[in-house]
Amino acid sequence: MRARRLVAVASVALGLVALSGCRAEPGVAAYVGDLRITEDAVTGVMDDLRTKNPTPTAAPEGQPPAQTPQRPDRGQVVSVLVLSEVCERVSAEKNYQPRGQVAPEQLAQQLGLSSDTGYVRQTAELYSCLSGVPAGAPVAPTAQELADVLAAGRKAGAIPADVTDEAAAGQLDGEQLRTALATRKSLAEAVAAYDVTVNPRYRPLAFPVLSFSGDAAAVSVPLGEAGSDAVTDVSTPDPLPTAGPQAAGGTDS
Repeated sequence: MRARRLVAVASVALGLVALSGCRAEPGVAAYVGDLRITEDAVTGVMDDLRTKNPTPTAAPEGQPPAQTPQRPDRGQVVSVLVLSEVCERVSAEKNYQPRGQVAPEQLAQQLGLSSDTGYVRQTAELYSCLSGVPAGAPVAPTAQELADVLAAGRKAGAIPADVTDEAAAGQLDGEQLRTALATRKSLAEAVAAYDVTVNPRYRPLAFPVLSFSGDAAAVSVPLGEAGSDAVTDVSTPDPLPTAGPQAAGGTDS
């Protein structure tokens, strides 16, 4: 399904239209080739998220408070809309078929959101689509990439103070990291091929392909204009759905 058909909110679907004119039109969040993703489309997703995932009311005395849903921000919504379109286009062009299916219910449980939320369903469709895009051979991290991961891990408190950089690097540089770097490379090439432009308000925009708990990303694919390294925050790992982005292993104390 194309991105314009994946989102369950009608106003969002109407916000994805064929592009005419320049690539800096007011009210446009991002462009993917001849498609423009409007700010109204993003607002529709956000409204749907709020409606279907309301902030819980105060719990009765003596009962634990209800968990507040962690709704994505507008940038996260734009990244899903953009990469959905890119994935659909490259899959159609090269006849890629999903190798796994991520159920909305599975993803909803992980995200703490309602499974009938348009964002959840579209993200599940995106993960399924991404499972069919070949990543190629694992890519060894450069010294700078590994240093960035270590620095982010230290900042996030994911690497214990008594673990040396050498020991931490030995545990972080494994199959998951190298596969994620290969995936990033493959997706970055697809993004470049389909002429993605992002509104400056969302730059730098990226989508995680290797994630940890707390929504921290270890490796992300940049979307649109350059300006964001793909290796970002690191924290305690929390596996994602098997057909979606992989989860990286952390360090032991």
